[in-house]
Amino acid sequence: MLVDTQGLMLHAIVHAADIQDRDGGGLLISTLFGLHPFLIRLYADAGYQGPRFADAVKQAMGQLRVEIVKRSELHRFVVLPKRWLVERTIAWLNRCRRLAKDWENCSYNALAFLRLASIRLMLKKLCNPT
Repeated sequence: MLVDTQGLMLHAIVHAADIQDRDGGGLLISTLFGLHPFLIRLYADAGYQGPRFADAVKQAMGQLRVEIVKRSELHRFVVLPKRWLVERTIAWLNRCRRLAKDWENCSYNALAFLRLASIRLMLKKLCNPT
């Protein structure tokens, strides 16, 4: 899932569970096809570090700079900037009952309901500014 800094979904793909995060991230970036040419920086979790993901990003979007946000090595809670954006969005989307469990048999149905939940979230933010 690709989200902006406000936590709103920009792009997502649904794939099999046996694909690792860094491989799925490469698939996600390669399916953008110029949808978001304004992107210049990508914040990613430490699971996305490595040459495979970096090569996929470089091949798909050469101007995109990947910044890996690593967690603190201290054994205490430290708020890290930009690390919580995707997790927060996933938590918001999991409030939708249809997304709480994997009920869908086809990946395109799951992606459709994910997009509908994201649209609902965007409309809620637009209509109820706080």
